[in-house]
Amino acid sequence: MLPTKIAIDGPAASGKSTLAEKLAEYINYMYFDTGVMYRAVTWAALQRLGAVDDEAAVSELAEKVQIDVRPPSEKDGRKNDVFLDGMDVSWEIRTPEVNQDVSEVSTYQGVRRAMTEQQRRIGERGSMVMVGRDIGTVVLPDADLKIYLDASAEERAKRRYQELVGRDMKASYEEILLSVVRRDNIDSTRAIAPLRPADDAIIVDTDGKSIEDVFEEVKMLLK
Repeated sequence: MLPTKIAIDGPAASGKSTLAEKLAEYINYMYFDTGVMYRAVTWAALQRLGAVDDEAAVSELAEKVQIDVRPPSEKDGRKNDVFLDGMDVSWEIRTPEVNQDVSEVSTYQGVRRAMTEQQRRIGERGSMVMVGRDIGTVVLPDADLKIYLDASAEERAKRRYQELVGRDMKASYEEILLSVVRRDNIDSTRAIAPLRPADDAIIVDTDGKSIEDVFEEVKMLLK
């Protein structure tokens, strides 16, 4: 019997999204990166409030909006269909403006509480690989399999640097490393749902490993 709900957590650039997507495809489960919900709230705040700097207003908005995430219905590169109050916003949430503000929005306690409830609702459908930073500890504490991907900040910065260079984009390893360390600090010290492995999570260190190495290692956990 395969685990019905699989939670994959880990710090930024640990490879958790890539692993979760490959694993979901392998066992024919839905892949669900919970970050899209914070993007949806950010987009809604920019559209309806004009900015995201009023934490109380953004949190109130997060309590009101209905967000749903489904398997992709279009073969246009999307990983999921993302709906906000019934409207398909799968691509609207990928704009540079949302990229710029989503990290701030995701630290708001009211937003996290609202999104946790909606993520749990979606998770109850089962047959799902859910990825984030607090899935095994907060969102799905009853998940059948919990995996925590980890890697050093230096390793994660190197991966991100190589990814950008591979796209012929200008990149500074030192700046990326500072950004990774800064994000780690925000995620691990926030008051609500800080980044940490669940007590019953299986920790997989990905330093020096390819995604295929990690995938083969995780596949063994399904048996």
